[in-house]
Amino acid sequence: MRIGFVAILTALAGMAALSPAQAQEDLIFRKSTVWKMMTPNDKLAVYGVDDPLVEGVACHYTVPEKGGVAGMFGVAEEVSDVSLSCRQIGPIRFKEKASQGDVVFRERRSMIWKKMQIVRGCDAKRNVLIYMVYTDKLIDGSPQNSTSSVPVMPWGGTGEVARCSEWIR
Repeated sequence: MRIGFVAILTALAGMAALSPAQAQEDLIFRKSTVWKMMTPNDKLAVYGVDDPLVEGVACHYTVPEKGGVAGMFGVAEEVSDVSLSCRQIGPIRFKEKASQGDVVFRERRSMIWKKMQIVRGCDAKRNVLIYMVYTDKLIDGSPQNSTSSVPVMPWGGTGEVARCSEWIR
């Protein structure tokens, strides 16, 4: 029985390694929210990520990070509260086709089963990219989420505008 469980965990880890291109996060800054005398403080941290498949779009998200002993050793289960803001930062260029709801960025929020994900979609009628952040667990997810829209607009002197519906289905 134990060997079967280990085999399943190994297979799941292998599947995660084969996931499509994902963005890398950049820490922008942290701000303490709860002071702790002997261990790290609880903080809010702001991170930036570039969409790996859509050039010209960046997202920033804020997450709480637990301090204390559990946070110090990296074993704290983080809460599901996350805020998200995405913007066009240059000409939008699609690098390859994608599907509605594809993962842009994924991060573990607990030792084993909880993860935060930023996913991308396209509102074809309005030619708007939609980004949603949420957390989930293997057994019990969270309804807490945040959404941000990025209208695909001309940039600089170019009048050409890509249609997100041609790239995301």
